[in-house]
Amino acid sequence: MFSALLHHSAEISLFTMSGFKLVSFVLILHLLNLFLISCSSNELSQIPKNLLSLAKRDEFFDWMVGIRRRIHENPELGYEEVETSKLVRAELKKMGVSNYKYPVAVTGVIGYVGTGQAPFVALRADMDALPMQEMVEWEHMSKVPGKMHACGHDAHTTMLLGAAKLLKEHEDELQGTVVLVFQPAEEGGAGAKKIVEAGVLDNVGAIFGLHVSNLLGLGQLSSREGLLMAGSGRFEAKISGKGGHAALPQFAIDPVLAASNVIQSLQQLVSREADPLDSQVVTVAKFEGSDAFNVIPDFVTIGGTFRALSPTSFAQIKQRIEQVITTQASVSKCNATVDFLEDVFPPFPPTVNDKDLHPFYKSIAVDMLGAENFVETQPVMVSEDFAFYQEAIPGHFSFVGMQNKNHPPMPNPHSPYFEVNEEILPYGASLLASLATRYLLESSSSPNKSYMKDEL
Repeated sequence: MFSALLHHSAEISLFTMSGFKLVSFVLILHLLNLFLISCSSNELSQIPKNLLSLAKRDEFFDWMVGIRRRIHENPELGYEEVETSKLVRAELKKMGVSNYKYPVAVTGVIGYVGTGQAPFVALRADMDALPMQEMVEWEHMSKVPGKMHACGHDAHTTMLLGAAKLLKEHEDELQGTVVLVFQPAEEGGAGAKKIVEAGVLDNVGAIFGLHVSNLLGLGQLSSREGLLMAGSGRFEAKISGKGGHAALPQFAIDPVLAASNVIQSLQQLVSREADPLDSQVVTVAKFEGSDAFNVIPDFVTIGGTFRALSPTSFAQIKQRIEQVITTQASVSKCNATVDFLEDVFPPFPPTVNDKDLHPFYKSIAVDMLGAENFVETQPVMVSEDFAFYQEAIPGHFSFVGMQNKNHPPMPNPHSPYFEVNEEILPYGASLLASLATRYLLESSSSPNKSYMKDEL
């Protein structure tokens, strides 16, 4: 290259000796810049592996296991996470994270690690349990009758604390601020919506969340660009008739029969009315009538959930649920009222991953565990209130595998036999820490990023 430039300088008058020196200087600077970029890229790619190694340290792993078991033993339902929030705040203080806000969204905790200046990136974990009786017999099973961490939120909270500790250990290297979101009430209470409404994320550039998965092997990660999970809502219907003796049904108006016909008709909404390529779900999971064997009750209560992948389909199926319940009940001479319970359980929008954040996430997943351990998933019909964050700011949600391939298949979430493979904890903690660290490094070096304020 240099000889070619010399050859042309003899033929073209513009290439004087001083001009050649200038061109050479610029060329050297360009090559040096490429070298530095290459070195920087190599260093960035090592961050996830290094953080995973740190999270797998014996003392670090044992610390996370201890926290997860303490949370598991004392499950708390949505907006009741008083002791869980207390534990989170205590652990944050122990690791030197004294800058936090509490309470946010009733029982939530918002912590801060880093410079206190822009750029800002958020990491989220949900803290609430489910109203279920744990059936797993082990030393650290739930100590609270009728309540259980059956969806892995105890692990999520532990992972975020683990990420916070990793980030705090390397706080001097952070090129911005990590916002730690310990969120209440994911299980129907829409705690994410309250977090957004509290304004604590107004200047955050992106938010990341994750969920444990028994369908993926330990050390596997999974997500997709765009639509990931369905929107969901709840409904409850009261079907009223006329009670009477079970031996004399001719003198009663049977709401049990009417409710049975309603349920059958609701199942046809998906099979006969929905586009087979537009996934929808209607499930009746609650049926309450008389407690007696020989009494036709005055009324029956049914309830359930409905889900769809698009807002249009969601609105349509909601409308049809009410129509079917009220009209089908009238066929049996009953009256029906329908409540979608939106004041208590706001409907969840579909979870849609930001198109720019997904390749960023995937690069970190591959750097951490290799391309062979990243699974591009299909959309699923479960739902997540993480979608409320994504409506407000760019967000990305993913799944972290925990199935030990040498063990029998693990039970699904929301099962009384649900368990967490605690070997998953370092993977989740290091993934969250890697996402935050890399996001801040890349954001602070990008001239295209802008922030409304310098501080939260």
